[in-house]
Amino acid sequence: MGARLRVFLTREQDQTLLNLRSLEVPQKVKDRAEVIRLNAHGWYVEKIAVHFDWDKQTVRDVLHKWRKQGLESLWELPGRGLKPKWKEEDVVFLEQCLRIEPRTYNSSQLSQKLNAERNVQLSPDRLRRVLKKRGLIGNELLKVIKENKTL
Repeated sequence: MGARLRVFLTREQDQTLLNLRSLEVPQKVKDRAEVIRLNAHGWYVEKIAVHFDWDKQTVRDVLHKWRKQGLESLWELPGRGLKPKWKEEDVVFLEQCLRIEPRTYNSSQLSQKLNAERNVQLSPDRLRRVLKKRGLIGNELLKVIKENKTL
Protein backbone atom coordinates (compact mmCIF):
# COMPACT_ATOMS: atom_id res chain seq x y z
CA MET A 1 0.00 0.00 0.00
CA GLY A 2 1.34 3.41 -1.03
CA ALA A 3 1.44 6.61 0.91
CA ARG A 4 -1.86 8.04 2.04
CA LEU A 5 -3.19 10.79 -0.24
CA ARG A 6 -4.47 13.71 1.78
CA VAL A 7 -5.38 17.30 0.97
CA PHE A 8 -5.58 20.13 3.47
CA LEU A 9 -8.06 22.98 3.16
CA THR A 10 -8.21 26.41 4.68
CA ARG A 11 -11.50 27.48 6.25
CA GLU A 12 -12.25 29.66 3.23
CA GLN A 13 -11.61 26.79 0.80
CA ASP A 14 -13.76 24.43 2.84
CA GLN A 15 -16.58 26.99 2.98
CA THR A 16 -16.33 27.61 -0.77
CA LEU A 17 -16.58 23.89 -1.51
CA LEU A 18 -19.49 23.58 0.90
CA ASN A 19 -21.31 26.48 -0.77
CA LEU A 20 -21.11 24.72 -4.14
CA ARG A 21 -23.85 22.36 -2.92
CA SER A 22 -26.50 25.06 -3.18
CA LEU A 23 -25.32 26.72 -6.39
CA GLU A 24 -26.52 25.94 -9.90
CA VAL A 25 -23.48 23.93 -10.96
CA PRO A 26 -23.29 20.48 -12.58
CA GLN A 27 -23.60 17.48 -10.28
CA LYS A 28 -20.08 16.36 -11.23
CA VAL A 29 -18.68 19.57 -9.79
CA LYS A 30 -20.63 19.10 -6.56
CA ASP A 31 -19.40 15.50 -6.26
CA ARG A 32 -15.78 16.48 -6.83
CA ALA A 33 -16.06 19.23 -4.22
CA GLU A 34 -17.50 16.75 -1.72
CA VAL A 35 -14.69 14.26 -2.45
CA ILE A 36 -12.13 16.94 -1.63
CA ARG A 37 -13.95 17.95 1.55
CA LEU A 38 -14.29 14.36 2.76
CA ASN A 39 -10.61 13.71 2.17
CA ALA A 40 -9.67 16.89 4.02
CA HIS A 41 -11.85 15.75 6.93
CA GLY A 42 -9.92 12.50 7.23
CA TRP A 43 -11.68 10.01 4.96
CA TYR A 44 -9.45 7.55 3.14
CA VAL A 45 -9.51 7.27 -0.66
CA GLU A 46 -10.98 3.77 -0.45
CA LYS A 47 -13.85 4.87 1.79
CA ILE A 48 -14.66 7.85 -0.47
CA ALA A 49 -14.63 5.56 -3.52
CA VAL A 50 -17.12 3.20 -1.87
CA HIS A 51 -19.29 6.12 -0.74
CA PHE A 52 -19.57 7.55 -4.26
CA ASP A 53 -19.43 4.17 -6.02
CA TRP A 54 -16.39 5.37 -7.95
CA ASP A 55 -13.10 3.71 -8.72
CA LYS A 56 -10.27 4.51 -6.29
CA GLN A 57 -8.20 5.94 -9.13
CA THR A 58 -10.98 8.40 -9.99
CA VAL A 59 -10.90 9.73 -6.43
CA ARG A 60 -7.11 9.99 -6.59
CA ASP A 61 -7.35 11.88 -9.89
CA VAL A 62 -9.76 14.40 -8.35
CA LEU A 63 -7.43 14.94 -5.40
CA HIS A 64 -4.31 15.29 -7.57
CA LYS A 65 -6.06 17.79 -9.84
CA TRP A 66 -7.13 19.78 -6.77
CA ARG A 67 -3.51 19.98 -5.63
CA LYS A 68 -2.34 21.20 -9.04
CA GLN A 69 -5.16 23.48 -10.18
CA GLY A 70 -7.26 24.31 -7.15
CA LEU A 71 -10.88 25.35 -7.58
CA GLU A 72 -10.81 25.36 -11.38
CA SER A 73 -10.05 21.62 -11.36
CA LEU A 74 -13.66 20.92 -10.43
CA TRP A 75 -15.02 21.97 -13.82
CA GLU A 76 -14.46 20.14 -17.09
CA LEU A 77 -12.56 21.86 -19.84
CA PRO A 78 -14.54 23.16 -22.81
CA GLY A 79 -14.31 21.23 -26.02
CA ARG A 80 -15.19 17.82 -24.66
CA GLY A 81 -17.68 15.64 -26.49
CA LEU A 82 -18.76 15.23 -30.07
CA LYS A 83 -19.24 18.42 -32.05
CA PRO A 84 -22.47 18.87 -34.04
CA LYS A 85 -22.21 18.25 -37.78
CA TRP A 86 -24.70 21.01 -38.53
CA LYS A 87 -24.76 24.72 -37.90
CA GLU A 88 -27.61 27.07 -37.07
CA GLU A 89 -27.59 28.39 -40.64
CA ASP A 90 -28.35 24.87 -41.92
CA VAL A 91 -31.51 24.59 -39.85
CA VAL A 92 -32.56 28.13 -40.84
CA PHE A 93 -32.09 27.09 -44.48
CA LEU A 94 -34.40 24.10 -43.95
CA GLU A 95 -36.97 26.30 -42.19
CA GLN A 96 -37.00 28.66 -45.17
CA CYS A 97 -37.40 25.73 -47.57
CA LEU A 98 -40.33 24.42 -45.57
CA ARG A 99 -41.98 27.86 -45.52
CA ILE A 100 -41.36 28.90 -49.13
CA GLU A 101 -41.71 25.71 -51.16
CA PRO A 102 -45.28 24.47 -51.74
CA ARG A 103 -44.43 20.79 -51.35
CA THR A 104 -44.05 18.79 -48.16
CA TYR A 105 -40.93 16.89 -47.13
CA ASN A 106 -40.31 13.91 -44.94
CA SER A 107 -37.14 13.66 -42.86
CA SER A 108 -35.33 11.49 -45.45
CA GLN A 109 -36.01 14.03 -48.19
CA LEU A 110 -34.90 16.90 -45.95
CA SER A 111 -31.73 15.02 -45.11
CA GLN A 112 -30.99 14.50 -48.81
CA LYS A 113 -31.73 18.16 -49.57
CA LEU A 114 -29.41 19.29 -46.79
CA ASN A 115 -26.67 17.03 -48.12
CA ALA A 116 -27.12 18.18 -51.73
CA GLU A 117 -27.52 21.92 -51.06
CA ARG A 118 -25.27 22.50 -48.03
CA ASN A 119 -23.02 19.41 -48.04
CA VAL A 120 -24.09 18.52 -44.48
CA GLN A 121 -24.61 14.83 -43.81
CA LEU A 122 -27.23 14.32 -41.13
CA SER A 123 -29.28 11.16 -40.69
CA PRO A 124 -33.06 11.49 -41.03
CA ASP A 125 -33.52 10.45 -37.39
CA ARG A 126 -31.07 13.05 -36.11
CA LEU A 127 -32.55 15.73 -38.35
CA ARG A 128 -36.03 14.89 -37.08
CA ARG A 129 -34.84 15.28 -33.47
CA VAL A 130 -33.19 18.64 -34.23
CA LEU A 131 -36.31 19.97 -35.94
CA LYS A 132 -38.59 18.64 -33.21
CA LYS A 133 -36.47 20.33 -30.56
CA ARG A 134 -36.92 23.62 -32.41
CA GLY A 135 -40.70 23.06 -32.55
CA LEU A 136 -40.95 22.62 -36.31
CA ILE A 137 -42.48 19.16 -36.34
CA GLY A 138 -46.05 18.58 -35.31
CA ASN A 139 -47.35 22.13 -35.78
CA GLU A 140 -47.86 21.95 -39.54
CA LEU A 141 -50.72 19.44 -39.25
CA LEU A 142 -52.96 21.93 -37.46
CA LYS A 143 -52.26 24.57 -40.09
CA VAL A 144 -53.17 22.17 -42.90
CA ILE A 145 -56.40 21.14 -41.19
CA LYS A 146 -57.45 24.76 -40.59
CA GLU A 147 -56.76 25.74 -44.24
CA ASN A 148 -58.66 22.77 -45.69
CA LYS A 149 -61.72 22.98 -43.44
CA THR A 150 -64.98 23.69 -45.16
CA LEU A 151 -67.73 25.55 -43.37
